[in-house]
Amino acid sequence: MAALIGTAVFCALSASFSAKGKAGGSRFWGKAAIWVQGQINRTYLPVFAFMEEETGIHKDAAELLRDVILLQMPIYKYSEEQGRIQISIEDEDTFDMLIREEGTDEDRKGLEEGALEYEEDALHIDGDLERAMKEENESYHEAAEEERERETEEEEESGEVEEVQGQEFQKAQKKSFEYDWSSLTEYEDIVSAFYAIDSTTSITDQQLNLENLLGKDMELQHDSDEPQILIYHTHSQEAFADSVEGDTSTTIIGAGDRLAQILTEKYGFNVLHHTGQYDVEARDYAYSNALPAIEQILAEHPSIEVVIDLHRDAVAEGRKLMVNLQGRPTAQFMFFNGLSRTRKNGDISYLENPYVDDNLAFSFQAQIACNEYYPGLARRIYLKAYRYNMHLRAKCMLIELGAQTNTVEEIMNACDPLAHVLAKVLSGETGMEARETAGIEME
Repeated sequence: MAALIGTAVFCALSASFSAKGKAGGSRFWGKAAIWVQGQINRTYLPVFAFMEEETGIHKDAAELLRDVILLQMPIYKYSEEQGRIQISIEDEDTFDMLIREEGTDEDRKGLEEGALEYEEDALHIDGDLERAMKEENESYHEAAEEERERETEEEEESGEVEEVQGQEFQKAQKKSFEYDWSSLTEYEDIVSAFYAIDSTTSITDQQLNLENLLGKDMELQHDSDEPQILIYHTHSQEAFADSVEGDTSTTIIGAGDRLAQILTEKYGFNVLHHTGQYDVEARDYAYSNALPAIEQILAEHPSIEVVIDLHRDAVAEGRKLMVNLQGRPTAQFMFFNGLSRTRKNGDISYLENPYVDDNLAFSFQAQIACNEYYPGLARRIYLKAYRYNMHLRAKCMLIELGAQTNTVEEIMNACDPLAHVLAKVLSGETGMEARETAGIEME
């Protein structure tokens, strides 16, 4: 007993010497105290002496006392050690796995069946979708019929008869639906109206609130003399139901060409379409493979404010993401956000994204524009755990355009309303109108 009391007193003294040594004073006495403590451990606490020799980690008096107490509570000690191991794995060993699995993550959804789709009672669909689509389709059918009759008369007069092409897309001139923001002030209401949250991640009302989502200005600041928008494809090999093997114009790259063309020719944006391929042999590491090239492009063109990673989704065979818009079969699309946060361990420090809130505002305002002008065309905004290279700009967006069961025609048709929606947001129109209606001040 006397030996143990003496050991405790000496350990307390040695701890004070050791603390001075760490601060830069009494280094000799600190080392001497550690040596003496080690000798006492070998005599009176051989288990701790053995552990120090095996690990090479010296413990001060407080830590030794804590370990002695924990020996009396083995279950608590075991659970604490397992927690430390889990944190170590998350911080070190899992890093490579996370980077690798980002590339294949889209095929694994932690969602209930149908969670990404709006039901018939959704705010912007209930009582509006069928009527709006029917009226719009009828108006364009009438316009198409009048155009065909006019062309037929001209052809008959000229004696030249040509095959009549299908009706071209006409951007919606007015809203089919308008949100009542007074009914969307609570977190649960916002999630219900706009989001599908993967089981691997979590988000709170500190981020999903109207002040955060509407209070950011998404209008482009640079003029079109320099590149403003970058479109690229982490998964360049994604194809569709009738894609032609070897013909990239029938894959997601072709859809990127089409989207870039519309944004340039119809809306006056300066768009750079990067067609680099980063998933040719495997999707593993696709995001980390693409990152250096995209960073280089952004360094060469600092005027780029918008970065769009264009994908297509994967769904069960036999299921098709499609609506009839203006008499044209049109693929549905989905806006996607990575939160750099797992539900289990919180924020992922080594996949930091300083622009998470800006990314969320960008996709939210795009969803508003789509739901109000083309109800039923957009699926819910999907929130997942990882970063997906969305840390490169404040206006970063990952878009899932259709799925593998859609035809190339349906995909190309969807580029028209998608471009119109993006133009509404990037002109500042959508955000301004929503802020005025909701009474939100710009940040």
